[in-house]
Amino acid sequence: MESTMPRKALTWSMLMGFASFIIIHAYAENSGGGHHFSGGGRFLDDMRKMQEFKASLIRHDSISAAPPPSVSPSPSPSYVDPPPGRNSARVYHVTSYGADPTGERDSTDALAEAIADAFRGPTEGFLIDGIANLGGAQISLEGGYYRISRPLRLPAAGVGNLMIHGGTLRASDDFPTNGYLIDLSASSSPNENEKTYESSISAQLSSSSSYSYEYITLRDLMLDSNYRGGGISVINSLRTSIDNCYITHFTTNGILVQSGHETYIRNSFLGQHITAGGDHGERNFSGTAINLMGNDNAVTDVVIFSASVGIMISGPANILSGVHCYNKATGFGGTGIYLRLPGLTQTRIVNSYLDYTGIVAEDPVQLDISNTFFLGDAYIVLKSIKGVANGVNIVNNMFSGSNKGVGIVQLDQSKGPFKDIGQIVVDRNNARGMNIKSTVGRRSVQGNGTSWTIDFNPVLLFPNFIKHVQYTLSTGGNAFPNHALRNVSNNRVVIESNVAVPASVFVTVDQGVAN
Repeated sequence: MESTMPRKALTWSMLMGFASFIIIHAYAENSGGGHHFSGGGRFLDDMRKMQEFKASLIRHDSISAAPPPSVSPSPSPSYVDPPPGRNSARVYHVTSYGADPTGERDSTDALAEAIADAFRGPTEGFLIDGIANLGGAQISLEGGYYRISRPLRLPAAGVGNLMIHGGTLRASDDFPTNGYLIDLSASSSPNENEKTYESSISAQLSSSSSYSYEYITLRDLMLDSNYRGGGISVINSLRTSIDNCYITHFTTNGILVQSGHETYIRNSFLGQHITAGGDHGERNFSGTAINLMGNDNAVTDVVIFSASVGIMISGPANILSGVHCYNKATGFGGTGIYLRLPGLTQTRIVNSYLDYTGIVAEDPVQLDISNTFFLGDAYIVLKSIKGVANGVNIVNNMFSGSNKGVGIVQLDQSKGPFKDIGQIVVDRNNARGMNIKSTVGRRSVQGNGTSWTIDFNPVLLFPNFIKHVQYTLSTGGNAFPNHALRNVSNNRVVIESNVAVPASVFVTVDQGVAN
């Protein structure tokens, strides 16, 4: 036994040397004996063959030198191939389930089956308590155009980390008019197929979380509601992402967010009618592009090009940034952004563009509108419901109009006047072709007499409401009169002196000093 091992090593070395000699000789013949490497592809091929030959010798040697019977080799892990063409890893391709990417046939059942398969896949622990982690499973629409006749719903609540992306969904002519193409709503009544599947997995996926879903991503989608219902419904979901979507032909809401927490909508385009402005049917635009009925959501870099209301907000602590609304002109009855949460607004609108359509805020409390551009006589309305306006900043905005005398900020007191007013700052805005309105006024007057009156009504926002006054009376000569502030009613400041003197009076007033 001892003599066989050296002999085997010698034999192996001779074979390797012989193989190397053959390959080098062949390469020398092919290269013409020079060092020209234009035939580098053949050389690499020859080297690959030599490596394969070497590997075969090593495999043969390892077989002949198998361990003794007392040492059993470790068994290989078992592996079951997925159904051919169905998916790769956790990417579920909908055409493998029979979905028609041309849109000629209804694909609802095929898409629902692909989603159900993703739910059957392995989970990787939990996200927030009670939400099973699907590990980033993806439903790939493969760039297809799919017609569906009922809303696409997730088959059960209590899951997260799932993406649907990469294609177009269009509602069929019999799609329910109160439905949404994608409905993240655990409370919705599923169809019969979905009921069967839901009952089979309800035990393992029943959610103990207060949320139905977490970290669901909808990306790179075009959703055509075909004037039947809405685009996306997100109900009681946590950390939902809607990114790079084009949503059109809705009659209710392009996107509805209700309850839940932290839905982020970004880099998307929404419009009931596909237009780029100046549409002859603009007066008839209806529906709402984005309806936020929850808190802590964000809308970023979104264009809304047609709808009666661009963004409706009825939940607090939301932020809008980089939003361009030209959905329906104010003159036609449209509203760019409507804040319908009187008494607790807590909304920030920054770095946006209101294009011929404005902003309405009911009883605003803690509202910031800043660094935003208003074009085409677009303006801001503070609407009284119970007469409350507190903690409002409207600053550093630009307004452009057509010299029709439109004020940049206006009051709607048709339901009663504002009575509880405090910490309001409307200042440092600039306007071209529109009238500046502010909570801060600075004016001066000159005259010879005992009384000086300065009218701030053309500037101040709230009528008959001055909370703070500062003034300076400057007179020449040797006179040193006594003078005092006598009246501020009807937004008119009256300064009087005890003797007649020529004087200049400089006055600053403020409506927004804290209570």
